Order: sequence, then structure tokens, then C-alpha cells
Amino acid sequence: MANQTRSSVNEFVLLGFPGLGEKFFPVVSITIFFLYNVSLFANGIVLVLIIMRDHLHLPMYLILANLAFSNLLFDTLTLPKIIAKYWFGDGSLSFSLCFIQMFFVHFLATLDSLIIMLMAIDRYVAICKPLRYHTIISNRLVIILCLLFWLFAAIIGLVITTLGLWLPYCGPNRIKSCFCSLTPVAVLSCADSGWARRSGFIIALFAHVSPLSFIVFSYIIVLVRVRSMWRSENMQKAFYTCITHWFVIGLYFIPRLAVYTYNQVQLIPNADLNVLLICLYTFAPHFTSPIIFCLRTEEIKKTLRVVLRRMMTKEY
Repeated sequence: MANQTRSSVNEFVLLGFPGLGEKFFPVVSITIFFLYNVSLFANGIVLVLIIMRDHLHLPMYLILANLAFSNLLFDTLTLPKIIAKYWFGDGSLSFSLCFIQMFFVHFLATLDSLIIMLMAIDRYVAICKPLRYHTIISNRLVIILCLLFWLFAAIIGLVITTLGLWLPYCGPNRIKSCFCSLTPVAVLSCADSGWARRSGFIIALFAHVSPLSFIVFSYIIVLVRVRSMWRSENMQKAFYTCITHWFVIGLYFIPRLAVYTYNQVQLIPNADLNVLLICLYTFAPHFTSPIIFCLRTEEIKKTLRVVLRRMMTKEY
């Protein structure tokens, strides 16, 4: 935080949706609070079930556990502050806390891309090479890859945060966003921030487009494979699974890459629309992914029914 010595700004203020009238604050805050609780509940159930049940200690579920934990961390580190802003008018963050939040925002966003890529690779091997699945994908391999992804994503988050820390802040401190990230913070700098935003854009493209290319490639092969064996009931189930997966993947990547690109060429003058798209690709996948990836999975649904039945039996 050495850069704080050449910055007169001691705190930043999150504006959320800057053009939103006060009469809409209760609706927005209740909606965010509801989505936050849905995300906590859904991801928490998935995480607890996978940790507590030995028969779920399989590669696919270990990947899903990492994704659920990442979602829980992201939402807990960002949403309570924006809820407090709309409920109590407390949208301020200290200089240090803003950049700590920025680190986790970019760190966990990158991690999500990598985990979703690993999930796509797992599905590719399971569908296209089912007889060799257990020799190719093992718990040990998944754990090692996930640890490497957490480390790599942390490095990406640190690099992007450092770009913002190199800038001086000596004037405006009102952030047009729901959390601290590089672009909405860097534009408040009293120096030219173009180089920092462009560098962050290039790093973000690498961090998200590279996994996306693997995801697209693997699912194309999977769909070709499924199409060639369409009469098989298992292949039909695999096809519908891929379609639902694509919904979350599209929700996560398409608005994100659009906002990244548009912010570089300033094609989105409306700050509220920009924030809405950011919230769409950031938070919507966090409460939809556990439902689509996990709670629709037969094994997890069966385990959840057993747990609920035992809890109800103990009560009565």
C-alpha cells in the first residue's frame, strides 16, 4: 500500500447503480439480499454434501466443490457491502479494503473461468473416452490442478491489483460499480490511467478467453460425439446436460467479454447499464451454477433426499 503515500484519497464510496432513484433502493436491496441468500444456500448445500459424503469424493464433485467455495467467497466479500449501501447508506470502503476487495474480485473471477474449463474437460473425457475416464481423471490429478489454478488465479489478481495501486488518487472517490475492480477505480485516478486499464484488459482477456477456447473446443467435440450416437439414452442425457451447462457458461462469459471490450472503446455511456451487465455476469452464475451443475445431478439429488429424510426422522 505504499502508493497511498502519494494519494490523498483515504476511502472510496460504492455508488452501485449511480442513476437509480431512492424510491427504488428497497427493491434493489431486497433483490440483492434475496439472491445473496439463494447463492449462500445453494452453494453451501453443495459444498457440505460433497465434503461430508464419502461417495461424492469423485473428480467431478471435487471440481464442483471448488466452484461452490469460490462462489461463496466472492459473494461474501462483495454483496454485504452493497446491501449495506442501499439499506444504511454505508457504501464506503477504506483505501486498503477497496484494493483488497479488488484483488479477490479478479482472483476469484479468474479462478471461476479455470474451474469451469476443468469441468468441461472432465465432461469431455467422461463422454468421449468413458472406458479410460478413471485412468485419465483421478482425484489426485483434480486436486493438483485445482491447487495450481488457485495459485495462478491469485497471481493474476495480484498483478491486476498492482496496476491499480501504481496510480495516484487525489480527487474523486465515488466508484460507479457494486464493488472495487480495476476499471471503475482506475478512472478515478488523477493521472492518465489508460495504460493500466489497457494492461488489465489484456490480462483479463488472456485469463478468460484462454479457458473459454478450451471449453468451446471440448463441448463441440462432445456434441459431435453425442450426435453420432443419438439413439443411446445416455447420450441424449449427455446432450441435455451440455445444453444446460452452456446456459451458465454463456451467462458467465458473454456479458463479461462484452463489458471488457466496450469499456475499452467506450461504447457504453450508460453507467447503470454497465453496472447491470457486471452484476449479471458476476452474480447470476453464482446462484444458477449450483442448481444446474449440482442440484440437477442425480447423485447429489439422491444424497440430499437421504439427508433430509434422516433429519425429518430425527425431528419426529
